Amino acid sequence: MTTPLSVDQLQPRLHQLTVIDVRSPGEFAGGHIPGAHNVPLDQLAQALPALRAAAERGDELAVVCASGARALNACEQLASAGVQALLVDGGTSAWTANGGPLNRVPGQKPRWAMDRQVRLVAGSLVLAGIVVDAAVPGVRWVSAAVGGGLLFSAVSNTCAMGSLLGKLPYNRPRDSGAALDATLTALRDGGK
Repeated sequence: MTTPLSVDQLQPRLHQLTVIDVRSPGEFAGGHIPGAHNVPLDQLAQALPALRAAAERGDELAVVCASGARALNACEQLASAGVQALLVDGGTSAWTANGGPLNRVPGQKPRWAMDRQVRLVAGSLVLAGIVVDAAVPGVRWVSAAVGGGLLFSAVSNTCAMGSLLGKLPYNRPRDSGAALDATLTALRDGGK
């Protein structure tokens, strides 16, 4: 079972917790909770040994994303692997709405949040399917497929389009592999 942690509860405990941000490196670079470590959701399995080591050492993990869906997914994956973690309720959106500061990765351009990128691509595909259908009958089914995908995404609380967009170079700065390696080393060695 995942234990929620409100941003009001997080604020005074921030220096005691190991905060894991599961957003894409591009989103993380655009602004993250001070002291957070970036472990993208799609790389959580690779990070599991380091996260387990941190938890076994007594570090209390708090998982965050933009709004909570990816963090919940990460907490469920961690729990199934025997690693306990707190879920930051409302994510960085709630953190900033509550007046919490954000750190940014120097030299990195801010990226759109993943949900905004998904809305842009999904909306573009739906509109294109309807417009192109006037010239090429049947293309509207692309729009129907996107709608079905969005419905499945809501019901399953997953997002295949977000996962795919997270792999684009735009969302993966050049040094993101080195940054993840440094994060995993810090987690294994006890650095908060």
